[in-house]
Amino acid sequence: MRQINFGLIFAFGLLMVFFTLENTAPTTIHILPGLQYTLPLASLLLLIAGIGAVSAWFFAAWTGMLNNVDQLGKASEFEAQQVRIQELETDLSRYRSTVETQLGLLPSTTASSTESSDESSSS
Repeated sequence: MRQINFGLIFAFGLLMVFFTLENTAPTTIHILPGLQYTLPLASLLLLIAGIGAVSAWFFAAWTGMLNNVDQLGKASEFEAQQVRIQELETDLSRYRSTVETQLGLLPSTTASSTESSDESSSS
């Protein structure tokens, strides 16, 4: 894989050298009224390509930072949900134990359940 990468980099560099040698004609750039520069076409294209690459890098870094901020917000939301779920589970277990305690104290519930089971078995 290193040989392929080296070959691609070498070929790209060689193409850039040939491009630069073939495009040495001076080109005038008008930036603002009264402000102009004259550069060879190859250096101008390389400069613009570099500015484009740096701009793309800044955009990628900015997008990555925004994604990280979004992920941090989702992580704190997830943690809050987990805490709420834990509280609800605690409440549910407390309510279950309260209901079981109250059902154990009611004699009519146990008596009626044994009577209904006796009636169903005698039928």
